[in-house]
Amino acid sequence: MKLQSMIIGIAAVALAAAVAFAGQAGQAALRNPASLKDRAPDTFKVEFDTSAGKFVVEANRAWAPNGADRFYGLVKNGYYDQARFFRVIGDFMAQFGIHADPALSAVWRNAKIPDDPVKESNKAGYITFATGGPDTRTTQLFINLKDNTGLDGQGFAPFGRVVSGMQTVEKIHSGYGEGAPRGRGPDQGRIQSEGNAYLTKDFPRLDYIRATTIAK
Repeated sequence: MKLQSMIIGIAAVALAAAVAFAGQAGQAALRNPASLKDRAPDTFKVEFDTSAGKFVVEANRAWAPNGADRFYGLVKNGYYDQARFFRVIGDFMAQFGIHADPALSAVWRNAKIPDDPVKESNKAGYITFATGGPDTRTTQLFINLKDNTGLDGQGFAPFGRVVSGMQTVEKIHSGYGEGAPRGRGPDQGRIQSEGNAYLTKDFPRLDYIRATTIAK
């Protein structure tokens, strides 16, 4: 029995060390956006473990290859872990993707990817990169909470969709509404410069991502 307990203990320590090493490697990669050049699989699934529950996104590279590749690299290296759903507008969309650490947000602010042609519509449950104009996509994403087909003509190219747990997505806290200065929600500039310290203090009810995992 003692030997068995010892073996279990050693295995647990080894697993913890492996997880810590993977986390450190991911953080190192995130400090150099140019190093994240992985080509995403043709299709892959990502599980989101959030404060509101779990949901799964299936990405399809054929829909938007540049977006799918960027999403894959960010998830693989833990970029979205602890990120808040900072802009959630009921009956519209849930937005996230600014890093919890402002130092890493700064690194990715200008790591832009080229636009993809819009092949799929922004239907309810479809996930899309936010954009501020041509070729400006970086890390921010949103999940459509309803059919937002009006976004299709504005260059918003979905690369995947929620395939399970949409009820969780619909539970994500939307009480703060639109962000400042147009609304009373978080100011994106302050999120970029202050990170989760700002959000935890001033917007404590925001739901957040505990971890994202690429399904095997």
